[in-house]
Amino acid sequence: MSFGVSTLPTQLIQFPKNPKNLILDRCKNIRDLRQIHAHLIKTRLLHHPAVAECMLESAALLLPVPAIDYAFSIFAYLENPDSSAYNIMIRGFTKVQNPESSILFFRKMVESFVHPDEFTFPSILKACSQVGALSEGEQVHAQILKVVDGFECRGFVENALVHLYATCGRIELARQLFDGMSERSAVAWNSMISGYVSHGYWKEVTELFGQMLGMGVGFNQVTLINVLMACGRLGDLELGEWIYEYALANGLMKDAGLVTSLIDMYAKCGRVDAARSLFDQICIRDVVAWSAMINGYTHSSCFKEALALFLDMQNANVEPNEVTMVSVLSSCAALGALETGKWVHSYIKKKNLKLSINLGTTLLDFYAKCGCVDSAMEVFKDMPSRNVWSWTALIQGLANSGRGNTALDFYHLMLQEKVKPNEVTFVAVLCACSHAGLVDEGWGYFVSMSRDFSITPRIEHYGCLVDILSRAGLIEDAYEFIKNMHVKPNALVWRTLLSSCKVHKHIEIGEEAFKHVISLEPAHSGDYILLSNLYASVGRLADAKRLRNEMKVQGVKKDPGCSFIELDGVVHEFLAEDNRHPQSKEIYRSVEDMIEKIKTAGYVPDTVEVRLDAEEEDKEASVFHHSEKLVIAFALIKTSPRTTIRISKNLRICGDCHNATKIISKVFGREIVIRDRNRFHHFKDGLCSCKDFW
Repeated sequence: MSFGVSTLPTQLIQFPKNPKNLILDRCKNIRDLRQIHAHLIKTRLLHHPAVAECMLESAALLLPVPAIDYAFSIFAYLENPDSSAYNIMIRGFTKVQNPESSILFFRKMVESFVHPDEFTFPSILKACSQVGALSEGEQVHAQILKVVDGFECRGFVENALVHLYATCGRIELARQLFDGMSERSAVAWNSMISGYVSHGYWKEVTELFGQMLGMGVGFNQVTLINVLMACGRLGDLELGEWIYEYALANGLMKDAGLVTSLIDMYAKCGRVDAARSLFDQICIRDVVAWSAMINGYTHSSCFKEALALFLDMQNANVEPNEVTMVSVLSSCAALGALETGKWVHSYIKKKNLKLSINLGTTLLDFYAKCGCVDSAMEVFKDMPSRNVWSWTALIQGLANSGRGNTALDFYHLMLQEKVKPNEVTFVAVLCACSHAGLVDEGWGYFVSMSRDFSITPRIEHYGCLVDILSRAGLIEDAYEFIKNMHVKPNALVWRTLLSSCKVHKHIEIGEEAFKHVISLEPAHSGDYILLSNLYASVGRLADAKRLRNEMKVQGVKKDPGCSFIELDGVVHEFLAEDNRHPQSKEIYRSVEDMIEKIKTAGYVPDTVEVRLDAEEEDKEASVFHHSEKLVIAFALIKTSPRTTIRISKNLRICGDCHNATKIISKVFGREIVIRDRNRFHHFKDGLCSCKDFW
């Protein structure tokens, strides 16, 4: 479409009473607007406020693609712009996600002595909410209090104020304003609920939604999506299922955002089967839906399923986002799936994605939990910004890999950077002292918590100090410390002491620790096995057998040991005496060859922790077929010489497998990294990073 002066409607030349519809009818794009603009300048009609505002509104708000810069050029031409012109510019900049410019325009408006009207305040408050400009919003609120009684649009202003304070974290004030409203629209209810969601007030979300239902207030999909988020965090399956039934009955299941929220809710409530059923029903799945399901599997500890679904996502050519990558990295960390996690890291680099605090911390935590602490430190150094959780993840990772002194170096660097440690940081610091055998330093950090940072020690910190004393062989001191703790010791504290008694062969205190731990957690098989092995290690086989029989009587079942290894992006799982693997025959032949070679290097099977009533030959066969040995034998078949072998195990590695792995690392020239339930073991050249204490 092209306009010439001669073809312009006579209504425009004569200046109609309502030029808005005429201009809007003729302007379909910026080119049309420019032609009319030129004519208005030439005919001096642009000096008329009504015409100028129509042009401004068309450029800033009504074109299919807003031309805010062009609108600004029109505004700059106006000699004495009124409040309507300023309002258009404020709304326009907010619409194109430039709220800072909206705020600047409002300041200019006030400085030019142009009085804001009832339409100005909702617009500028929306801009303040967008950018989180609480201070500016409070100043606007002060101006509103002077003049708002005269407004016809008071409800819009109140809605905007509730939204501002809820968005900026002033939840109590937002609720005070909300409760004081004479009439609450659905917008106000949604603003209040969204504010609660943004700041994690999950219980308040469900309570407010309950009030909405009770008062018959209408709600929409946005409301339901927010409430579903709260249901997932609270584990409120009943309300979540009510929303699902409502959505079904009211034809809302075509809303992709709502279905994705239902998937997230079901997964977080432990119903991953229901979540997957909904996911499979979606015809076209976007990255948000894939991410919700992958995150659901990760949240429910279904880590293998999460990685399998991620592979499906790649095959579907759906590009992952940050949420996807965080979930996948968390699953990789849990399984020790190094190669898949490395692929995610490569993807981040390839796409030049910013290492946000959340993504960067998850990435370094993944490397740390795979035993690659050098890579974790590299990620840490590459992060543009870090918070206390980033520092804590690195300190904990170094501690678990036996690099306690380096972990403490980073702790002191953290303090130099003026990052205040939290209670979790001190758990990591005390773990570093424990693994490094630093008793005096551990006491110092324990005291420093409350003295220097006003952090009251929790049971986890007391447990760490018990571990520090016990690992150093100070069993009696650890026992006295437990008896004099300011908090009641839990099962983990007593179990820590029992484990150390087994290492140091301290029967009396070991028996006392066992009595306390089974009174707190009677069904934990590991405690019976620890004391039974302690008895066996000092030759009290009758007591060891008695305890094993007591396990059977009490119905306490031993958790099966399970080891994982990732090769070529596939996670392989092995149990003791496992024959499920397609290459089982080849694996067992490899085990026999491996055992024969390490025996010639000095390996002697330790059968103390094996079933006591078995024949000696059967005992040896049993330890040879532990899940750790099966997975190492498999890795020796499937990987190239000198390649590092990385394994994850669900339980504490047994003494025989630990000793055997040390010798395997030397005989086969392999570095072997095993992450068990307690820590990392880096085996190399016949030695382990734990210094044989774990």
